[in-house]
Amino acid sequence: MLLLHNKKNLRTSIFKSISNVDQFKMLLLNWSQQFREIVYLDSNNYPQKYSSYNAVLAVDAFTSIKTDYHNAFEDLKQYQQQTKDWLFGYLSYDLKNDTEKLKSNNFDGLQFPDLFFFQPKKLFFLKDNQLEISYLAMCDDEIDSDFEEILNFNIEEESHKTNINVKQRISKEKYIEKVQEMLTHIHRGDIYEANFCMEFYAENIIDTVKIFKRLDEISEPPFACYFKNNKHYLLSASPERYLRKENTKIISQPIKGTSKRFEDATLDRQSKTELAQNPKERSENIMIVDLVRNDLSHTASKGSVNVEELCEIYTFKQVHQMISTITSEVEINTSPVEILKTTFPMGSMTGAPKISAMQIIEELEETKRGLYSGAMGYFTPTGDFDFNVVIRSILYNAEEKYISFSVGSAITALSEPEKEYEECLLKAKAMHDVLVS
Repeated sequence: MLLLHNKKNLRTSIFKSISNVDQFKMLLLNWSQQFREIVYLDSNNYPQKYSSYNAVLAVDAFTSIKTDYHNAFEDLKQYQQQTKDWLFGYLSYDLKNDTEKLKSNNFDGLQFPDLFFFQPKKLFFLKDNQLEISYLAMCDDEIDSDFEEILNFNIEEESHKTNINVKQRISKEKYIEKVQEMLTHIHRGDIYEANFCMEFYAENIIDTVKIFKRLDEISEPPFACYFKNNKHYLLSASPERYLRKENTKIISQPIKGTSKRFEDATLDRQSKTELAQNPKERSENIMIVDLVRNDLSHTASKGSVNVEELCEIYTFKQVHQMISTITSEVEINTSPVEILKTTFPMGSMTGAPKISAMQIIEELEETKRGLYSGAMGYFTPTGDFDFNVVIRSILYNAEEKYISFSVGSAITALSEPEKEYEECLLKAKAMHDVLVS
């Protein structure tokens, strides 16, 4: 056991070896439920080039920031500079209204704040079988007792079926009409591409840990997240990274392009090959790559924006996805929040040109996106960060008993409304199944 004390941020760290990592992760998540604020991140051991930890748990706010979109990025910048500590939280999609003259007037059943971050008293970092426990000084005498409590935590058996009645906010007929309107905008030259989303919802009480566990098992994504802020919850099986900062390197990995998995190996390979060669999927991916390159250029050192991967196919349990990797370099004194502000919302969830696409999205969609298609992640004490894209996720307001998940697809000139609708249902399947089964 190694004990470290960091006077700069008053954290004490203890290192331990974990024998059964999967079991420990479940114990950790269940133990965390006693706290008002929780962020649990899990990479599910998905092979990826850019990764710091297999899993992270942050609980119990020492300080926090919660705000609407007005001046949100400036408030976050000041908070991050003042704490110079680990911060965990989210940026909702509607922070677009802080950077552009945009609005969000659609129905909101979830009522999440537009931005929330907290400085956790207690942190757990898992890398392979090595665990780092890092507590703020006022809690450091609790480390050993908490660790023993976690190891001996009693997990209740699975409850009965949920049988939740999930409803669709936009009917199939209405969805097709709206996509045709989007296509009219595209053919008129207003936009080249837009991500159009629709909501599924229910009113019920759910066991958030059990629902998250099922969703995570179905998908095993690299950016899974369980979030709690009092009565607000996010249960996310996201496969997509929004933005990561490693020292002066910035990494963006937008997803555009989806195809179905098959149990039959031949059909599955065929689906993967067809996705790689599909001109519509490649064109929508490349359009977003161009948009991300432009976004990164706002803070990049001259000539440093680079496309590391273009239209690579990644395989997940539910689907094959087309992912590109774009990187840049920034000056060492560049504010991390400024990098986020000049790239947010992520291009994969808006379209191109970005502002026009967001205006049309607001007109045609019927639900305020909120945290859906926003980003969840963390800042390190040195100003590095890593954020996912909040997709393939269930959002829940426990006070209102309101459950919501949304799905979308990229509409381009080559889009066929019926096929876009089928893609949405494919993306909705995992969230739907864990709620109704």
